[in-house]
Amino acid sequence: MSQSKYQINILSGNPPLDDSYYNPDDAELAFYRSQTGITDDRALKDHAIEVQKEAYKVYAYPCIRRFAFMNLKISRLPAYSRFLSLGKEREGAIFLDIGCCFGNDVRKAIADGYPMKNCIASDLERDFWKLGHRLFNTTPETFPVPFIAGDAFNPDFLKPVPPFYSAPELPAPQLAQITSLTPLLGHISAIHASSFFHLFDEEQQLELARSLAGLLSPQPGSLIFGMHNGRREKGFRVEQGEPGQAGSYMFCHSPESWKELWDGEVFAKGTVRVEAELQETQRRDIHAAPGTKFYWMMWSVTRL
Repeated sequence: MSQSKYQINILSGNPPLDDSYYNPDDAELAFYRSQTGITDDRALKDHAIEVQKEAYKVYAYPCIRRFAFMNLKISRLPAYSRFLSLGKEREGAIFLDIGCCFGNDVRKAIADGYPMKNCIASDLERDFWKLGHRLFNTTPETFPVPFIAGDAFNPDFLKPVPPFYSAPELPAPQLAQITSLTPLLGHISAIHASSFFHLFDEEQQLELARSLAGLLSPQPGSLIFGMHNGRREKGFRVEQGEPGQAGSYMFCHSPESWKELWDGEVFAKGTVRVEAELQETQRRDIHAAPGTKFYWMMWSVTRL
């Protein structure tokens, strides 16, 4: 998640927090018990609520209000098993979790075997990463994944370049020593970006896709993957009711338009395999007509 100057999905007033949105499933509870060391479910809920309150002060994202940071997003993506295999089989396969918020996805990947030494995380809000340490009861010493705060649209932080079709001339830098994403151009084996693209309009989503593509290694199997709000037909999400609600002017791609964007506009046609599918989701936080359907789009872009 990020709140760059390009963000368009702004709430008109912040709705109050509501504990009833706290509803982790059994797999999520097991993960958070193991990662936080808090085994009592009531204590875990109280702990999550306290962190949520602090995060909502930093920036009142709807996903903070809905406890989306408790969801296991990355591990439920179709490309996840290929991603884990890449991390285990490719020497030095750098993984970037961008728009990482509290870092729950990079922590899940590491728990499932992705080498911690090859991981790095980034978000606009440094305070979210700090709150992640609080949520998981860790410190930068006990969980030493490098974090870089910055705006992915800022060329001083991430220089926009065309995708690499051959190995970059410079070697990959030491992750703990960099202060921006630019030194990683052409070196990243896997990029995870969830609940990120839908913060921006159509033109900005293309700009962001091109910037992330410049980071990706040209080696076959390198991938960018994630999930965000989508529609059956691309366009602004107008299904909800009152203007000013979460996502009132959110631009959403369809699986077809998302594939066309990456295969031909961002990467040269035929040099990537793009997979995208819609998964229906419930959004009781959005006032809409009965029967209105909302969707997550789950996707991956893999270099051939």
